[in-house]
Amino acid sequence: MAPSSKEAAAECVSDDALAHLKTYKYSAVDKSPVSHYILRPYWNWAASLLPVWLAPNMVTLIGFFFILANVGLLVLFVPDLVGPGPSWIYLSFGFGLFMYQTMDNIDGKQARRTGTSSGLGELFDHGIDSLNCTLASLLETAAMGLGTSKTGIFTALCPCIPMFFSTWETYHSHTLYLGYVNGPTEGLLIAAGVMVLSGIYGPQIWTTPVVKVLGEQYTFGYADRLGDLAVRDVWALTIVGGLFVHIPGCIKHVVEARRRQNLPIAPVFLEWTPFAVYFFSIGLWLYSPHSTLRRENHIVLFCLTMSFVFGRMTTKMILAHLTRQPFPYWTVMLFPLVGGAVLGNLPRLGLGLAPVSADVELAYLYGYFFFAMVVYFRWAVLVTGAICQYLGINALTIPSEKTAENRKREEAERRARKAGVTANGNVNKTQ
Repeated sequence: MAPSSKEAAAECVSDDALAHLKTYKYSAVDKSPVSHYILRPYWNWAASLLPVWLAPNMVTLIGFFFILANVGLLVLFVPDLVGPGPSWIYLSFGFGLFMYQTMDNIDGKQARRTGTSSGLGELFDHGIDSLNCTLASLLETAAMGLGTSKTGIFTALCPCIPMFFSTWETYHSHTLYLGYVNGPTEGLLIAAGVMVLSGIYGPQIWTTPVVKVLGEQYTFGYADRLGDLAVRDVWALTIVGGLFVHIPGCIKHVVEARRRQNLPIAPVFLEWTPFAVYFFSIGLWLYSPHSTLRRENHIVLFCLTMSFVFGRMTTKMILAHLTRQPFPYWTVMLFPLVGGAVLGNLPRLGLGLAPVSADVELAYLYGYFFFAMVVYFRWAVLVTGAICQYLGINALTIPSEKTAENRKREEAERRARKAGVTANGNVNKTQ
């Protein structure tokens, strides 16, 4: 007998776990000067334009739609991730990513403005961020014309690394830490800038030798050593350097959190296991000389599949953080990934097996994609439904009574400002 929807939801998140959402309180630290002094005034202004009937989760979703629309344009105009495509395509990529960043930062403001803050908002927000890790960086790969090269694959999939460690850090510290220079702020702005530059000058600028860009007089005698080092090679080194700064910071905060709670530190490093399986399986599969995915240019489909796999992995961590549950080590979606790594390396197993054909490997990837999509959405719908039912809220809408209440409050505040009186009845000293 098939389980009911309530029983299925209980398998994903129990009532005992949901009880912790009653005491949920969002905590974040953002040290970015760009965020504080440049973007925050813009975000406050943008949030003030939103209608009070628009749910904060819908704001998050609208931002994600900009990314999905651009992925659709990528498939139509730059499917090989090399191009060059029309200039407006790359400008659209940059605009879409900037709008995604905007919506990602004003959804919380909309939640506070409408009195609809909840743990579901953090789960929804960071869940979309997890899906976007691979998709936005796929747009960046196309904008730089990296194609299916090793640098292109790394650019498309490497944002999963800092996202995993930030989510792991938040699980233990219960605070989201964003440094002086961080991915959600400066990282997205730089990526959007790269896309705009590609729209203006063409993606070929990223294959230009560094010596040509700087001029020999500014290479301080190292022109010969630099050789044919291209701008995109420096880009890859910059990403790696950023990871060496980001990961130790995450580890530091986790260690501090464990010490405050008088808990052992060593066991937390075992929690890297699922990501290690994810990371190394991708490398073994895509970089295998026997795999045809790169040669046959199926990287877009591969990245779409990985967005669901990684999204499930990190969202389960976020849910465990919100509900104070044990760390979720495994997801069933990793097993086909390991199977793909094996499939792409059959001749290396020493069993005398021949490589699978391109058609078989592609069919396996398509099967994995549909499996991952169904598993992800089933889990997301069940968990979202369980949280909404428990908290008595809607996921994507605001009740009409609440909307009417918010409108009255905003109207009262507007009249108070117009009359030069603050909300507590004191005369506004700025008048």
